[in-house]
Amino acid sequence: MYLIDTNVFIDAKNRYYPFDVVPGFWDWLKSAHLSAKIYTVEAVYDEVVCTADELCEWIKRMPKTFTLPAGDIGAASLTRLSGWANTCPQYTRAAVFEFLGAADYFLVAHAHTVSATVVTHERAGTGSRNRVKIPDACEAVGVSWMNPFDMLRTEQAAFRL
Repeated sequence: MYLIDTNVFIDAKNRYYPFDVVPGFWDWLKSAHLSAKIYTVEAVYDEVVCTADELCEWIKRMPKTFTLPAGDIGAASLTRLSGWANTCPQYTRAAVFEFLGAADYFLVAHAHTVSATVVTHERAGTGSRNRVKIPDACEAVGVSWMNPFDMLRTEQAAFRL
């Protein structure tokens, strides 16, 4: 099971798979969801719907089951992730505060709860002190992660004319 980060949707729309050029990508996401492979979380949904564009309309048309509710996140996962962030000396207090209030925190915690793989364009080990990166948070709590292209290859997705 995969949980998709906001940046995957936005970059797909803006760069790799525009709705008018590669509609198959968006159809594949829906099909993969209906096969119980792909989801997102409520906090990511909230970030996407605030844009009021074609992506916003697409995610609103997805089945309600596509978005996992925040109430399903295990308290132990939230506690473990916040404990790591608060004790990691690499990050500034502002970076930790921002992370704990952002969709990234809920995405990683939800993945930890349900043993899912997080899909994001972010990369691990960038050495950032001012921003907690999703892959670093995933690795800290034992959650797998990958970029969207690796997910598409793993799932043998192909968009052909």
